[in-house]
Amino acid sequence: MTSEILILGVGNILFSDDGLGIRVVEKLLENYQFPDQVSVVDGGVLGINLLGVISHAHHLIVVDTILNKGKPGDLHRLAGADIPNRILAKNSLHQVDLLEALTLCQFLDHVPQTVIVGAEPMDIETLSAELTSTLAAQVENVVLMVLKELEVLGVPWKEKKISNGCHHT
Repeated sequence: MTSEILILGVGNILFSDDGLGIRVVEKLLENYQFPDQVSVVDGGVLGINLLGVISHAHHLIVVDTILNKGKPGDLHRLAGADIPNRILAKNSLHQVDLLEALTLCQFLDHVPQTVIVGAEPMDIETLSAELTSTLAAQVENVVLMVLKELEVLGVPWKEKKISNGCHHT
């Protein structure tokens, strides 16, 4: 898969708020259209196995929960030098693997410009397929953060039209 811009949702939907990135990607795919140079991928907990798709992107927008010493539900955007330290601080297996994948991109001489957007989780330990109400209330705001990142890159997007409960493009 080759795409100029990769929107990558990561996390484990079985551990409550850890599934934020996946839920945001689901909303993006359900409600928005993107030009061909944009790929939206559910990365789940694939971590290092995402190296293939990551290494082909010029711009990478990762969506995930972010522990940043804030209150549950706080929105965060990490870029540049903030990324490695914050990922390591989370001590989450899939995020450490993601950092490893980005590091391995250096050996391929192609590290995508990376931004991580997301929200401070309330609960990433309880076995539940549902987000807490705090994070569920932030899904739309994180979607808007992703759309803003695309606008900064000059990439247009369109909202799918809904009529009779069906999406139309």
